Amino acid sequence: MTAESQCSPAEWQARQQLAGCYRVFHLLGWTELIFNHISLRVPGTGDARQFLINPYGLHYSEVCASNLVKIDLQGRVLDGSPYPVNPAGFTPHATLHEAIADAHCVMHTHTTAGMAVACSKAGLEISNFYAAQLGGRLAYHDFEGITVFAGEGPRLLASVRGGAAEGGQGAPRPAVILRNHGLLAWGRTLPECFYTLWLMQRACEIQLAGTALGPTLAIGPEVQASCADAAERFYAQRGLGDQLMAALLRQVDRIDEGWRR
Repeated sequence: MTAESQCSPAEWQARQQLAGCYRVFHLLGWTELIFNHISLRVPGTGDARQFLINPYGLHYSEVCASNLVKIDLQGRVLDGSPYPVNPAGFTPHATLHEAIADAHCVMHTHTTAGMAVACSKAGLEISNFYAAQLGGRLAYHDFEGITVFAGEGPRLLASVRGGAAEGGQGAPRPAVILRNHGLLAWGRTLPECFYTLWLMQRACEIQLAGTALGPTLAIGPEVQASCADAAERFYAQRGLGDQLMAALLRQVDRIDEGWRR
């Protein structure tokens, strides 16, 4: 009996989509050995809220559709997988998946540029093309240590909802900088989430490179708002995340198509 035959067509499609994304992260150098996570809600599970996540102990280049682990909000394995799940990884993911209806996909990275900006007192400077597209969509969460304690969940959620500035009750923001830690993004679909994370990563890379040149040129609030609005409308109309992911998967397939199995 094949792995594909043991799940619904919708789940198998989600497994392939998520496995492909792990291989894309490897292609881009966004991996952290066996750590960090991308999680995706299993379609059709309703209030049961089941998710797919990487098997702890495998490198992203080893992830494929059949070895992804299906878990619930408590991180309990549901599909009999022999692989464990890293609790430090899924705790913040579970918070967003449970509390935000549109958080179907959550991604977290420890890239050098992302962590450097996360450790910077100034945070992300809205001083480049990519950062400007995140205007009004960016949140910060203070570092509380390794994310293994569920008690941090409500505070993370409040930060994502605008923090003290909005009483922790604002509209949830899809781009999150975890202070002293790294980058986090969530989205209604995997490609949408990826596009948000890619914007954050590129903005951080440019900021990191630009520090060698001296003070940056800030982008004013009106232009920020215009860029963010235009980016959101352009994305919705053109499906940029889907096109971007498809192009990257073609590159992955030239190297190894094993992620599909």
